[in-house]
Amino acid sequence: MLGILGKKVGMTSIFLEDGKNVACTVIEAGPCVITQVKSQETDGYNSVQMGFDDKKEKNTTRAELGHFKKANTTPKREVVEFRNFEKEVSLGDVLSVADIVAEGDWLDITGTTKGRGFQGVVKRHGFGGVGEATHGQDDRQRAPGSIGACSTPSRVFKGMRMGGQMGGNQVKVENLEVLKVLPEKNVVLVKGAVPGAKGGYLIITK
Repeated sequence: MLGILGKKVGMTSIFLEDGKNVACTVIEAGPCVITQVKSQETDGYNSVQMGFDDKKEKNTTRAELGHFKKANTTPKREVVEFRNFEKEVSLGDVLSVADIVAEGDWLDITGTTKGRGFQGVVKRHGFGGVGEATHGQDDRQRAPGSIGACSTPSRVFKGMRMGGQMGGNQVKVENLEVLKVLPEKNVVLVKGAVPGAKGGYLIITK
């Protein structure tokens, strides 16, 4: 598996060669620093750890400072591990978007969805609501309705679709086509949307 870390810049659209206008997401991918290389002999499995996006030393613990110092790099805000990395790398190496991604590739992108707070069943689960109000119906259009039986089973089953916290989940979108790569700006344009808000961190794998 190959991968790199990135940040969502926003969305735009570009024209393809056939004249179609396609919506795409702009992602700033890399440069990423290899902060640790794990092997079967020392750690029990093979993986590569990489860091992305600088952060201030005053916001970094001493343990983290020592960890990044071994790689001869500044503290990083986002650190992710990739198992069974298919590219030969060493501690302190810098990976750019051109090292991992090429135009025409298909990527899997993982991000954290926008947090939407406490939401009701209509927005959270797509309930239709009561519909037209009749006699006795007062502000019930977006209510969940009945949630369980009475004496049997005398409880509400686990997993019942109800109002609650929505968003803020880790979501992976698979098979997104790379439309364009701009190596000089460390930018990649992928077809369609990816999870998260602008400025959110992304894990890009292929």
